[in-house]
Amino acid sequence: MILRRTILKSAVLALFLSPALTLAAELPNRETLTITKATGGSATFTVEVAATEDDRRVGLMDRKSMAEDRGMLFDFGETRPVYMWMRNTYIPLDMLFLDESGVIRHIRAETTPLSEDIIDSHAPVRFVVEINAGLAAKLGIAVGDRAESPTIAKALQP
Repeated sequence: MILRRTILKSAVLALFLSPALTLAAELPNRETLTITKATGGSATFTVEVAATEDDRRVGLMDRKSMAEDRGMLFDFGETRPVYMWMRNTYIPLDMLFLDESGVIRHIRAETTPLSEDIIDSHAPVRFVVEINAGLAAKLGIAVGDRAESPTIAKALQP
């Protein structure tokens, strides 16, 4: 009887701990990203970093919402033309296309959720920052502003 209770307790504990351990292992890499506006002032976000091919492929897909101070930073590992879409992405986004030094080169505002239309960087870029739709305009973020984060700083090192 004692052995049976011990086995049952272990099974129940494993049932509850297993998903928690899986979720902890899958927590995204997060960092602070600050956009310094050429007109003065700044905006700060906590971003998830998508630096691997798999992370970039999934991005913000299948999420239904995102806090206003959150976003995602895509690091493509090199400067090149970038093409994205909104497949399986339910959150309307503003996409900020950044060069290797973090300068915003193009903004695609108010993307359409679930669209498979191609979103073009319009110039070679290293990074893309996705934030909630309308925030770039609301916060006065514009082409020429500069984003800074540990990932961007690391890319600048020789």
